[in-house]
Amino acid sequence: MPANQNSRLRGAVAALALCLSACASSTPAPPVAEWDLTQPTLQNGAVNALFQNAIDSRTQAGIVSIGYQSEAVFHTSALGAQAPDGETPMSLSTIFRAYSMTKPVTAVAMMILYEEGRWSPSDPITRFIPEFENLQVYRGADAEGRPVLSPPARAATMEELLTHTAGFTYGFFGDSYADTQYRAANLFQSESADDFIQRVAQLPLAYEPGTEWRYSISMDIEGAIIERITGQTLGAFMQQRIFGPLGMNDTRFYLRAEDQARMAAMTQVENGALVAAPTPPPPSSPPGFEMGGAGLLTTAIDYSRFARMLLRDGELDGVRILRPSSVRMMMSSHLPTRLVDGTWGQGLHRMIPGYEYGFNGAVVTDPEASSTPVGRGTYLWDGAGGTFFWVDPENDIVFVAMMQRFDSALQRGAQSVVHQFYIDR
Repeated sequence: MPANQNSRLRGAVAALALCLSACASSTPAPPVAEWDLTQPTLQNGAVNALFQNAIDSRTQAGIVSIGYQSEAVFHTSALGAQAPDGETPMSLSTIFRAYSMTKPVTAVAMMILYEEGRWSPSDPITRFIPEFENLQVYRGADAEGRPVLSPPARAATMEELLTHTAGFTYGFFGDSYADTQYRAANLFQSESADDFIQRVAQLPLAYEPGTEWRYSISMDIEGAIIERITGQTLGAFMQQRIFGPLGMNDTRFYLRAEDQARMAAMTQVENGALVAAPTPPPPSSPPGFEMGGAGLLTTAIDYSRFARMLLRDGELDGVRILRPSSVRMMMSSHLPTRLVDGTWGQGLHRMIPGYEYGFNGAVVTDPEASSTPVGRGTYLWDGAGGTFFWVDPENDIVFVAMMQRFDSALQRGAQSVVHQFYIDR
């Protein structure tokens, strides 16, 4: 799920009162190469205070977080436990459900193929998914209440697919005819990417391509396109071109038997108490349908390596994943002005002024307008389980936080703390 700047970040400003003056130490953090992951850094106070309060108030079981600035770690912390029972402490090796933080990884996979000339932003999606040739747009209901469907004025483009403006929806966040049809199709019960595409091909578009921004299955369609272009499964391509080269050894679409003890439990608040959420366990082997929009399991360390690659213009530790121009393309807004004039989006997934949308992630184009304490050009996204990250090129910062609770609201507070103590100091 996206970085919901209204509902999921609410209340974070009040959390700034928890910042401790002890965190303002100017002692430089060690170079990454010399970082002992078993030892906390000296500048954890304010961030830990914010997160520890959530744990003490039983709104989170545990939180793992890592921050870098100028290739030095300024923060690393593992607080609380992997589950509400408190039996297993969080650690830097704890594994989390990334949910929609899968989406930026899929964007990088797409940009790898873009560099190879395999697609261009102006390509119609139907170049890769001919099953979508006969998609219809839902236009409303007639006098008898029957749905009115007609072909779109033009086919949606790849750029629109990467920016949630291609006409698709998710089905979870509205009650329109299109939403109800998406829910009834049980898309995420698909047995393969091809099965998923066949199901989507029977559904209406929710709006004319290019006329709205609506959070959607677009990144799952991207995953299917990656599989068709490469002839590999999405997970195999990501392993070969992203995870393996970056040393992301704990990131994949399934949970190995030897890693089960490191898996954090999904939680929720029920009747005022933090409890385990009734969430299906991760698959124990590669699933038939590896979704480009969700499904990855990862650690804070692994995801920080991915984010640092973006911050370093596509290269990390001598390994180049993308060209600098491709990273800039991914992390720049691609929305027309008419779609970002004021609050835009749908329902829970509205963006406030100053936020726009790049490829598979939000971009802060005006920090002052958004009242967001990050640099202009910051690229960010989060996941339904409370995970979040941002890449701030202006301030040379990466921050990653991992937790497992639906409807978490800590990102804005973490941004404020980091800015106050590690940028303005």
